[in-house]
Amino acid sequence: MTQRLVIAIDGPSGSGKSSAARGVATRLGLGYLDTGAMYRAVTCAFLDAGVDPSDTAGLIASTLGAELEISTDPSDQWVRVNGADVTERIREQEVSSVVSAVATLPECRADLVARQRAIIDAAPSGIVAEGRDITTVVAPDADLRVLLTADPEVRMARRRRELGEVDADALADQVLRRDADDSKLVNFTTAADGVVHLDGTYLTLEETIDAIAGMAGQ
Repeated sequence: MTQRLVIAIDGPSGSGKSSAARGVATRLGLGYLDTGAMYRAVTCAFLDAGVDPSDTAGLIASTLGAELEISTDPSDQWVRVNGADVTERIREQEVSSVVSAVATLPECRADLVARQRAIIDAAPSGIVAEGRDITTVVAPDADLRVLLTADPEVRMARRRRELGEVDADALADQVLRRDADDSKLVNFTTAADGVVHLDGTYLTLEETIDAIAGMAGQ
C-alpha cells in the first residue's frame, strides 16, 4: 500500500463484518478497528464498578473515565480497560446482555466515537473500521463505505458457530434484541448515500473479503 486508505464497514450482529474487516485489513496491510469491542470494554468497566445498567449517570461517568486501550493489529487483537485485559471477557454473556445500556446512550456514544476517530486518524497506512455507525457517524469521509448484511437466519447461525453451546434465548438476545435496541439510536440496516450495500447471505468469508477488496481497487 502506497496511499493511505480508510474502509468503513457497518452491519447488524452476525453479518460477518468483523471477520470480513479483519480479512480485508490483513490482505491490504491496513490496521483494523473493532469498535464494538470498545463498547464491550466500557461495559466491563461499569460492571466492575458496580454500576447498575439503569443508572444513566453512572454509565456516563464510567465511560468518560475509562482508560481504554485497543489493538489495531488484525493478527493480534486485544483490548484493555482500566489496566485490565478484557479480550476474552467482552464476548461473555454477562457483557453481551447489557452492552446496549452503553451503546444506546448518546453521551457514551459521543465519547467513544471521538476515541474511534482519533484511532482512525492516527493509523499511518490506513485502517478498516467496523461497527454499527461507522459509515455514517464515525467515518463518513472514508474512502470506501460498505454496509454488510445477511438474512436473520444466517446471522443467527453464524453467531451460534462463534459462541458454541448457547441456548436459543441467549442467542436471540445476542443478535436480534441488541439489533433492535441499538437501531433506536443509529441506522445500520439501510445504506446511506454513497455507502455500498453488500448482501453476504450467500457469500463465503473469502468471497466477502474479495468483494470488499475489489471495491477498494485492490
